[in-house]
Amino acid sequence: MPRVQLPAVTPKRKAWNKGRIIGQKRPLLPKQVWAIRARLELSGNLRDLTLFNVAIDSKLRGCDLVKLTVTGLVKDDRVRERVSVIQSKTKRPVQFELSENTRETVLTWVRNPEMLACPFMFPSRFHDRPHISTRQYGRLVRDWVKAIGLEPSGYGTHSLRRTKAAEIYRKTGNLRAVQLLLGHTKVDSTVRYLGVELEDALSIAERIDI
Repeated sequence: MPRVQLPAVTPKRKAWNKGRIIGQKRPLLPKQVWAIRARLELSGNLRDLTLFNVAIDSKLRGCDLVKLTVTGLVKDDRVRERVSVIQSKTKRPVQFELSENTRETVLTWVRNPEMLACPFMFPSRFHDRPHISTRQYGRLVRDWVKAIGLEPSGYGTHSLRRTKAAEIYRKTGNLRAVQLLLGHTKVDSTVRYLGVELEDALSIAERIDI
C-alpha cells in the first residue's frame, strides 16, 4: 500500500499585535499633563517628576531623553534655558527650551543627595546601569497615564514627545516651527507625525452645521 504524505501543519502563532492598539500614540491634553504632574508632586517622586517635565519640554525621543547628562542641562549651578542635543536617530542637532517650572524641578533634583556624583540626569536604580533604559521609561509612562484613568494602550513615550508639539501647532498652525522643534528633516514627516491633515479635516467638519 503506497504511503500517503500529508501536508505539514504549521501551528498558528499568536499575532504579536493581537489585542493591542497599533499606530500613533495620542498626545496628552494640557489638563492631563497637569493631572500627572500633580500626582508626581504629591507622591514626592522627584526623579519621575523631573523626567516627566523634561520629556514634555524637550520633545525628545526616549533614546535621547534617557541619556541626558547633568552637565548638558546645568552649568555653574544654573539650569540652561535652552539646550542642544545631537539626536541618536538622525545624528543632527536639535534645540529645546526648558520652562521655568521645569528648570526649578531640574535644579532641585540635581541637588538631591541621590544625585551625588551621578553624571546622568535620570540614573537607573539598578546598579549595573548608568541611566534608565527606554524600556523603563516606557513603563513609567504607562504607569503615569494609568494613574489618571487613561487607557495605557493608547499612550506611550511618543505621547510625551508629541504633547507640546501638538499644542504649539494647535495654537499657531506653524508647521515649520514644530518641524524644527522636533528635529525632523522634512516637513512631510512632521505632517504625518502630528496627523495634521486628519486633525484639520475634523476641525473643519466640526465647524460645519447643515
